Amino acid sequence: MGKYFNPSNQSFTDDSTAPIYVDKTGLLEHLNRCIRTPNRCVAVSHARRFGKSQAAGMLDAYYSKGCNSHELFSRFEIAKTADFEKYLNKYNVIHIDMAQMCDNCNGDFMEKLFKTLTAEFAASELGDKLDCSKPVELVISDIYTLTDLPFVIIIDEWDCVVRNYASDQRLVHEYMQFLHALFKSELAKQFLALGYITGILPIKKFDDESTLNNFREYTMINSRGLTKYFGFTENEVEELCIKYNADIVGVKEWYDGYDINGISMYNPNSVCQAMEFHELTSYWTNTSSFSTINRFVTLNFEGLKDDVINMLKGERVAVNVRTFRNDLSEINSKDDALTALIHLGYLAYDTEMEEAYIPNFEVALAYHSALPSSGWKDVADSISRCTDLLNATIRKDEEKVAELIDKAHTAYTSHIKYNDENSLSCVVSMAYFTAPAYYTIVREFASGRGFADLAFIPKKMSSNRPPMIIELKWNKSADSAIKQVKEKRYHGALSGFCNEILLVGINYDKDDKDKKHTCKIERVRNV
Repeated sequence: MGKYFNPSNQSFTDDSTAPIYVDKTGLLEHLNRCIRTPNRCVAVSHARRFGKSQAAGMLDAYYSKGCNSHELFSRFEIAKTADFEKYLNKYNVIHIDMAQMCDNCNGDFMEKLFKTLTAEFAASELGDKLDCSKPVELVISDIYTLTDLPFVIIIDEWDCVVRNYASDQRLVHEYMQFLHALFKSELAKQFLALGYITGILPIKKFDDESTLNNFREYTMINSRGLTKYFGFTENEVEELCIKYNADIVGVKEWYDGYDINGISMYNPNSVCQAMEFHELTSYWTNTSSFSTINRFVTLNFEGLKDDVINMLKGERVAVNVRTFRNDLSEINSKDDALTALIHLGYLAYDTEMEEAYIPNFEVALAYHSALPSSGWKDVADSISRCTDLLNATIRKDEEKVAELIDKAHTAYTSHIKYNDENSLSCVVSMAYFTAPAYYTIVREFASGRGFADLAFIPKKMSSNRPPMIIELKWNKSADSAIKQVKEKRYHGALSGFCNEILLVGINYDKDDKDKKHTCKIERVRNV
């Protein structure tokens, strides 16, 4: 039992006994059907913190002969299958985390990789029977001959080397040849039972190499039958929300939105923390997220800025994902930039309509934080004022609200055809960009005797905030907007929240050069 060769089940033990664990062992049943078949090589590329490494640890626990995991798996889905014991702890396993290997590499990467593996082979119970000076694949073949047990080889973050050392073509070529030896060579056909690699990106499209073209790929665009095993599904999140008394609507708006193969997918890391801390906030995004977004949104491709603006206001944009070469160093078009953001989890993708969109509020906040340093000063400034606008609205500061809406108009006017109430609605929605942290925002809200333009419904964890109805007018008056709300009783559908409801009327007068936007705010009793 070693760290890389025939590892223990400690990783999965820790994960499966954590305060929150959602059973994903059904993945093993799928992989069992791949063993020793032409489909034995599986490549999973999903965004960070979507469960790739946890799944890799589960594979260790299930397949490795270095442990006994019968009791550990006995309470999970896989134990109910007919072939549960047939594959349980029956294989030689190699598991390498390439990201960790890269982080601790001070010299030649490949030399360190070879030395690390051969040192474990030499320290194993077979060490005195092995010639560990041979190439790694030959030592693996010798182990197979001695034990008559084929290998399950797991490479976590396999693309880390390709991404981090893209400029070192010699190293990348040597690394790819190493992977070829493990997964596609004539020797591999003998000793390999299952190959399982994970990465952030799909397998790179090389011009002159077909090193890994025998892998079946499962990505953020198409995960086929494996989709439900990565991220949390709708049903799984609903069960957690019931158990932890969490607001399912709020959790959905914050962490859902990745619709992959018709399955609504949530960010599992964020959902777990939201349950444990009982707080809806951003758990996934960090400094690296901001720099990653900046890298792509600042590329000077025609239409890219407009597309990002449109997605920030809730729209979807067309994207051709087929031109991307699965390499972050080769971004040659707007479509490449958007496709890269899809694979990294900063956009979601509708395969049927071939459109990209921002999946949830957590990801939207990453853009919110990234844009101030992106060179988009007008947009960034407007977004930075969103919280001020929301607070001014709650304080009934009509002059401040009108001023901030006017500034939002200036920021987005080149991206939105500003000539009707629908255009004004888009600007107002963008101006209240941070409001979804506290409110569910519904456009064309059915209420009373008609439809209110915008309804702000407090989320469960923000129930102390007042619900709001926002009515928009074009070349009329803010007072007439308030009058319409009262006459048609748009606010009636918001009864049952706190004691008061805010009625907000906003008017745009294109002929008034000094004061284009006006605002009127009234509080009414919630009855």
